[in-house]
Amino acid sequence: MKAMETVHTPYGPLAVHGPLERYPDGTLRSCTPAGPAVFQTALGPLPAQHSTDDLRRRTVQPVSFHPTGLLRALPLEEPTLVQTPAGPMTVELVTFHPDGSLSRAFPLNGKLSGLWSQEDEGRLARPVDLRTPAGRVNARIIGLRFNPAGALLGLTLWPGESVEVSTPVGPMAARIGVSFRPDGSLRSLEPACPQAVPTPVGEIKAYDLDAVGISGDVNSLGFGPDGRVERVSTNLTQVAADGPGGERRLFAPEFRESLCGDGEREPVPLRLEFGPDEVRIRTRADAAWTALPLAHWTLRSEPCLLQFAMPLGRMRCPG
Repeated sequence: MKAMETVHTPYGPLAVHGPLERYPDGTLRSCTPAGPAVFQTALGPLPAQHSTDDLRRRTVQPVSFHPTGLLRALPLEEPTLVQTPAGPMTVELVTFHPDGSLSRAFPLNGKLSGLWSQEDEGRLARPVDLRTPAGRVNARIIGLRFNPAGALLGLTLWPGESVEVSTPVGPMAARIGVSFRPDGSLRSLEPACPQAVPTPVGEIKAYDLDAVGISGDVNSLGFGPDGRVERVSTNLTQVAADGPGGERRLFAPEFRESLCGDGEREPVPLRLEFGPDEVRIRTRADAAWTALPLAHWTLRSEPCLLQFAMPLGRMRCPG
């Protein structure tokens, strides 16, 4: 390990140790503080992480910078209360846009390992009261995302958490995440339970058993700026299509071998995207999209009865 040295940043001199990462032009990209350091930010003074513990944070995470020299990501030494555009919250990690404005805020920043599990980290999570374009939310969250103007673009929820939000098709419980456009309109959410939504092919039971709770920025139920459903995933609906020359096709959720490796089969959601002139359908994540022009095809939704043999409570392998 390199001996302690001092680097110069727009925030003042910083004592660091270990390797330095630089951009091709030599500008500092990331470094590890060697001791206490406070950065003056748009959120106020924030203490950079410089110490570790035996379980949650066994290494010091580096501070990273944009090519301009301004902060990009700042792990904090201790939980710190900050004022975000969505309301006050205590954070352990923040990231910034190139102009210095808040990009993302994370209440917790523990490192998962064999000694520290997601469940351990989740026990430290506390509900946060937030102002969102879809109404007031009080929930345990993994993180928030903002644009440079301060508009809330997305929130990611802790596993098992759900919130009630207003949508263009009525109130709906959301899990995993919710995302917004800069003007406040709802961009997408992950339904917490099967929810019937209107689409150009009829009513679809929106629900995705495959939804992964890593980020709430992109979700399976998406809305256009005008509030119409633009995309949806379903394990409970199939689509029948009548085309030119009497051609008929049926698109339904398929099955695959269980990821648990126990020999069982599990459903793969049917994914649909709705454009002004066509509907695109995909039956598997590794399959190509099928585009059906609405001028030549008539489509209708139907219940997918095969799915009722698969309990909706089935989730992924316990971890």
